[in-house]
Amino acid sequence: MLAIFNFIWWFGFAYGLGSRPPEQYTYIFGLPDWFFYSCVIGFILMSALIIVIAKFVLKEVPLDAEITETEESPKS
Repeated sequence: MLAIFNFIWWFGFAYGLGSRPPEQYTYIFGLPDWFFYSCVIGFILMSALIIVIAKFVLKEVPLDAEITETEESPKS
């Protein structure tokens, strides 16, 4: 889901603002506005979203679970 959001964010700003002639670009910190919003702000936003999702949404799953006696195969 985050990858789809990232693509929509990037595509919207890169092709939305970047489709103008270069003479009409505005610049932020020396970068064209379409690049700044799509790549710089997009990277910062996605990094923050990934940290929030990893910290508050995902849960830890033990990978070294022991087999209980009820899960063992029956002995013949």
